Amino acid sequence: MAHAAGDNLRLSTIVIDAGHGGKDPGAVSQDKKTYEKTLTLDIAKTLADKIRAAYPDVKVILTRSDDRYVTLGDRADIANKAEANLFISVHINSNAKTSPNGYSVHVLGQSSNKNRDLYAGNMEIVSRENSVILLEDDYTTTYGDFDPNDPESYIFMSLMQNSNLEQSIRFAQLVQKHLAGGPIKTDRGISQDPFLVLWRTAMPAVLLELGFISNSTDLTALRSQDEREKITERVFQAVREYKGIYDGTVDVPAPEGGQKAPVVRTDRQETASGAVYAVQIFAVKRKMDPKAKEFMGYTPRIIQFGELYKYYIGISDSKATAKKNLTAIRKKYPDAFLVKIDGDQVSRED
Repeated sequence: MAHAAGDNLRLSTIVIDAGHGGKDPGAVSQDKKTYEKTLTLDIAKTLADKIRAAYPDVKVILTRSDDRYVTLGDRADIANKAEANLFISVHINSNAKTSPNGYSVHVLGQSSNKNRDLYAGNMEIVSRENSVILLEDDYTTTYGDFDPNDPESYIFMSLMQNSNLEQSIRFAQLVQKHLAGGPIKTDRGISQDPFLVLWRTAMPAVLLELGFISNSTDLTALRSQDEREKITERVFQAVREYKGIYDGTVDVPAPEGGQKAPVVRTDRQETASGAVYAVQIFAVKRKMDPKAKEFMGYTPRIIQFGELYKYYIGISDSKATAKKNLTAIRKKYPDAFLVKIDGDQVSRED
């Protein structure tokens, strides 16, 4: 299942997104002296410098390098046009109460807890981060009927999760691990949430909330240049570890428990024997109806990997045919990719 770095599956381009900027200050401290946009820019630039110094062959792109306003759509477009392998959006959290503190890591999707209301937990954070589109002159032209304050607007977003979810979760795990014990003490965990900027990107992507500007302890650390550097160094170590995994293999462990879960075949469309080639379009934490409208008329093969269900279409015993299928499928699913299915093994193909 492993792939060598020479297979062109190398972490070659990283986009770092400093949240907010310009006319959008983001969250503001109670004394009005510290702005989220300033903190995120400093952390993003420092992280970019660290990656460039360690990996001169990796292209690092900042969605903004100064105090300017960049739309959410433009942030995602920068990453998509660069064909980035990883998108990191840097933010600082806030709350009306002063007691909440700590860091959290977010990937695209709906709550992994099927018994919890999707919007009850992090809807305040999601609405605040997505509401910056209201600052755009004509946001309805770009985002249609999307209303950041209306939970119904998130339904389509939560359904159309991209096929990079598993790698997003893997990187999120590494960030969570490396931030532990750092200047921001409380680990608020990893969650799947419908952030607009993540939904519009076509690569593994995470949104980091690196402390609460509304909490005095977190704010003290965030205001310190030395402490911010320590926080950034920990994020960089997560990038370093992820690059080692990415360059060596695209096999990503299951998101919990520390051990790779076995692949369990859940469909009944298996051929008698031998490897087949297919196009992966989704990797989500729930089993979907094969007749669901999200499959646009295709009948998917479903394979469970740990907590994730992966969905494959365009299946063929010929790699050349599967590649032709991929070309057509990408018109509907832009981030789809080719895989080889051989018994219990599923590996990504060039």
